[in-house]
Amino acid sequence: MLYNICMVSDFFYPNMGGVESHLYELSQRLIQRGHKVIIVTHAYGNRKGVRYLTNGLKVYHIPAQVIYAEATLPSFYGFFPIFRHILIRESIQIVHGHGAFSALCHEGILHSKTMGLKAVFTDHSLFGFADASSILTNKLLKFTLSDIDHVICVSHTSKENTVLRAALSPRNVSVIPNAVVASQFLPDPSVPDPNWITIVVISRLVYRKGVDLLVAIIPRICESYKHVRFIIGGDGPKRIDLEQMREKHLLHDRVELLGPIKHHEVRNVLVQGNIFLNTSLTEAFCIAIVEAACAGLIVVSTKIGGVPEVLPSHMIHYASPEEDDLVIAVSKAIHTFKFGQIDPSQFNDQLKEMYNWSNVAERTEKVYASIYQTKNSPLIERLRRYYGCGMYAGKVFCMIVALDYLIWKFLEWLFPDDTIEKAVVFPYQRYRKYFQQNQDTPTTYNLSHIGTSVIVEEEEFDE
Repeated sequence: MLYNICMVSDFFYPNMGGVESHLYELSQRLIQRGHKVIIVTHAYGNRKGVRYLTNGLKVYHIPAQVIYAEATLPSFYGFFPIFRHILIRESIQIVHGHGAFSALCHEGILHSKTMGLKAVFTDHSLFGFADASSILTNKLLKFTLSDIDHVICVSHTSKENTVLRAALSPRNVSVIPNAVVASQFLPDPSVPDPNWITIVVISRLVYRKGVDLLVAIIPRICESYKHVRFIIGGDGPKRIDLEQMREKHLLHDRVELLGPIKHHEVRNVLVQGNIFLNTSLTEAFCIAIVEAACAGLIVVSTKIGGVPEVLPSHMIHYASPEEDDLVIAVSKAIHTFKFGQIDPSQFNDQLKEMYNWSNVAERTEKVYASIYQTKNSPLIERLRRYYGCGMYAGKVFCMIVALDYLIWKFLEWLFPDDTIEKAVVFPYQRYRKYFQQNQDTPTTYNLSHIGTSVIVEEEEFDE
C-alpha cells in the first residue's frame, strides 16, 4: 500500500548535519518506492514558501522564529492553522517527526494526533538523566510520545535510552540505522600526500563533539610523530580553542582549519587523509565514521553511545573518552597504516552492502504498514495517557491537549476541509521518463517544462 507522508523537523537543507541528510535520503527512497512525501521545516533566510527538490520532493518552508542552532521557538498553537492546511491540501495520512530538539517535530506530532492521523517519531540523539536540560527535554519527550503510534531509533543503544527517557514499551520502538550513499564516498589512494600521515577531523566544533579532547591530544601526537598532520573541517564555538592551541604550540604548518564544509565537499576532504578521528562524548549512531570508512580511511573513535554498533572491528580503533587512551588509539592506527596491516580501500565495497538507503526505506515502510492498520484512540484515552505523565505535568499536558482539540474543532468550523484546495499530484513518472530520455540528472526547481498540468513555483507565506 502506498502512503502520503509528511516529514516534520526544524533541521533540513540548506543546514548541514546527520538529521538533514537522513530526512532527504529517506524521502527520496520512499518516493522511488511510489509514496508521496513532503517535508515541513522552517524558513532559512530567503528560502521561504514552497520549494521542489529532486524527484519532486516538495518542501514547505514556514515562517518561524529560530532561537538556537536552527531550532525554532515553540509556538504551541500558532503552528496549527498552517500545518492543518498543509496536511489537508496534501492529503497526508502519516506524519513522521525527526529530532527531539525540534519544536516543529513535537508540535507536528501533537497536532496530527488531534486530527486523527498516524504519527511516527525518529530519535537521532542520546540524552542523560541528571542535568537540568536533559530532565526538561525528557519530560517534553514523554509528553510527545505518550500518544505516538511508533518510535524509530538509529541504534540499539539509542533505543534503550529512548525507552527509559519516555517510559515506552520496547515493543513500540524499532531500530533502523542510518545509511550512506557509498558511491558518493569512493576512495582515491592517489590523493593523500605521501610525505605525511594525515588525520582528518570533520565535526561541529562544540563541546558534545569532544573538541576539548581534540585540543589536548593534537600537540602530543604532533610531538611524538613528526610526519603527522591534521586537517579539521567544521565550525562552532570551540573553534577558537583550536586556533589558540595552534598558536601556542606553533603548529600552523601541521594543523589546517578548513571552517564550514558543505556536504558535497566532504568526500574531497576525506580522501586527503589516511586516518579519521572522532572524539565525540555522545553519539546515537555517528554517520561520519561510516562516510570516512567508505572513503578509505582507518577510523579512530571514542567508544560511546551507539558507535560500537556501527563498524566492523577491523575498520576502527576504539578509545575511552580520555586524553591518554585517545593518544594510544591514534598511535595504534598510525602503526596500522604505516605497516599496511589492512587495506582501507576495500572498506567501501563492504559497507555499501551493510548500509544503504533502500533497505532503510523498506524497513520504514513496514513500520508505516503496521501502524496504518491500528485504530485511533478516542480523546478520553489520549487524555488518560497524558494524565499519567506526572502529578503536576500530567494535568498541564491534559489542558494543552484539550485546548488543542478545541482549536482543531474551531478551525474545522472556520475553514472546512472541503474549502481547502487539494494540491496537484506531481507527475513522478513523466519526470523520470523525461530525464531518462535526455540522459540528464534530476536537478532542483526548473521543472515547469515537464508538463502544463503542474506549475512549479515558489509560494510565499505571509509572515
